[in-house]
This record gives sequence, structure tokens and C-alpha cells, in this order.
Amino acid sequence: MARPNKRTTLREVAEATGLSTAAVSYALRGKHVSKETEERVRKAAAELGYEADPIARALASGRTSTVGVLAGDLQDLWQQQLMAAIGRELLAGDRYALILDAGGDPERELALAKQLRDQRVDGLLVSPVDPSAEGWSKIADAVPVVSIGDALSRARTAGEVLFDNRAGIDAVLDYLRGLGHRRVTVLTPTGPSTPDRPADVYVREAADRLGIEAVVLPCPQELGEATAMARRVLTNSPDGRRPAGPAPATAVFCFSDSIAYGVYAAAAEASLTVGRDLSVVGFDDHPVSRVLTPPLTTVDWGLSDIAKEAARLAVAAIEGRRVRRKRILCAPRLSERGSAAAPRG
Repeated sequence: MARPNKRTTLREVAEATGLSTAAVSYALRGKHVSKETEERVRKAAAELGYEADPIARALASGRTSTVGVLAGDLQDLWQQQLMAAIGRELLAGDRYALILDAGGDPERELALAKQLRDQRVDGLLVSPVDPSAEGWSKIADAVPVVSIGDALSRARTAGEVLFDNRAGIDAVLDYLRGLGHRRVTVLTPTGPSTPDRPADVYVREAADRLGIEAVVLPCPQELGEATAMARRVLTNSPDGRRPAGPAPATAVFCFSDSIAYGVYAAAAEASLTVGRDLSVVGFDDHPVSRVLTPPLTTVDWGLSDIAKEAARLAVAAIEGRRVRRKRILCAPRLSERGSAAAPRG
């Protein structure tokens, strides 16, 4: 009979089964005992209402079964989807994701990473806002860190699941150039405090090589703010109301699909038809992108595989297991839909 007012101890389960507490502990974890013994112990534990004390288990093992997952900016719908997928992968292995949001702020990102370290998470997965920050080195020395997207250039990580941004950017710009575009606006979530992120550097190099004029502008990922920025881009004016200077670019390349949704909204306000009057390309293939009118041409990085590989590397590092490859490079796949076409005129 279960006794709800008093926590059943491991010793009581041992007495009920005639085994040592060590044998009972092994049986409950499915280790070093026969299947028959494991089933007998689990049955007795259920009848007695035994539940493992997470604090005692953490003290005994030195592990909390909690993994920190630090998102660069959860205004990005694709990152929301990725964090949820990572959480599911960890849960499948009886580990729990503690998901925090840096909100696109590199200082907040490091502060949250230090907080997770101090809370004794078993490992940390991060999609970094500032991959070159010096603070990552000390954090990675204290807890196994797996980086997603960009490598932490100043830290020795337990693993990396990286986007081949160079290949993705080449694919998009070459595609737009093939359609006839020579002036492209690139909207990036990168802020002024982290101007040298790899994708922002690569896009300038690729544009020069292909003979395309590319203007790189920072843009928030929240829909309203992205729409306001796109409004200014489409009119080529600071207030988004009157034309000023040269004609706007004929194509907009967005470093997240969330930003592209703002461009769609601004284009509708200006009575412009995406895929006819304006070409728009995204960079992460969120499911919403497939149901837009027209569907968004974008880059698929294989989100499910990213989540699996990141969780696998983190768990291997936590358990002290060696892995054959600690660096996974994700190849892009351009999904051509209806949002990009040859420029008019």
C-alpha cells in the first residue's frame, strides 16, 4: 500500500525484496541485474509508492538530469521550433531541458549561461548570439557545451552542430542572380554589438564575388518590428512613407523566415505582390512559410536532424562517452517556391 504522507525510502524497497539497497538502485536504473530482478524490484517499488528523491539522486551521482538550452532569440519562430525539438530529444533520454531566451542580447546571453552553469546543469546547448565572446571559454571549462549554428571561436566545446552558412548564402545569391537580380537587401537579426557574425561576413564576400550589390541591414525578428523595418526598406526612406534616393532593391534576402513574414506584411501594405513586384527569400524553412501566398522560397537546414545531433553530443559529453565526430556540418537545401521571380522592367 502506498503511504502518501511519508516518502518511501530505498531501504524499505530493499527490505521488501530481500535485496541490498545497491541492488535495488541498480534494478530501478535497469543496470547490472537480471530482467527478473528488475521487474520484481519495480513491482515492489510501485506497490510501496516509492519515488526517487531527485535531490538525493543528484547528490549521489553529481548530475541533475537537467540540460540548459539557451536560445539566441525566441522571437524567431524557427528557434522556437528547434528548442521544442531539442527538449523532446532530451526527454526521450530521461533528461529535462531548461530553456532560456537571450532575446538577441549578447550580454544577457552570457549572464544566462553563467546562471545555468551555477545551477549545476549537466550540460548546455546554445544557439549563440555572440559566438566570439570571450566569456564562453570559462563556461565551457565548467560544463559541457554544445554550440548550434555558429562555432564558439574562443571556447573548447563538447560538440558543434554548425550551419554551412557559406553554402547557404552562395545558393541564395546565385539563385537570385540567375533570376536577374543585381540589387539585394539583406535583413539580418545581428545587432550592432556583434557585427562580425559569420553569415554577415559571408554574404558580403559572396555578393562581391557574384557582382551583386548587397546592402546588409539589422532587423528585429518580432513581426511588428520586422514589418516596420521592411516598410522603410521597400520605400527606401527612413519613415517608410515617401520615396527617397535610388529605387529600392528588387529582392530581399532575410536571414530568418520570421523576418521574411514582416516583409510580406509591408509589401501588402504597399500594394506590392511578392513573387511579382518583389522577390523575397528566407533562410530556415519554418512550416508557416509553406502556407503563405505565395509560399516562401527559403533554405531548409534539416531541423529534426539538428535537434537529434545536438542532444546526442550533449548526452555523450555528460556521460563521458567518446564520439567519432564532435563537429557536424549541416548542408543547406534551397526550397524554391513562388516568392522569387525575375525583376520587372
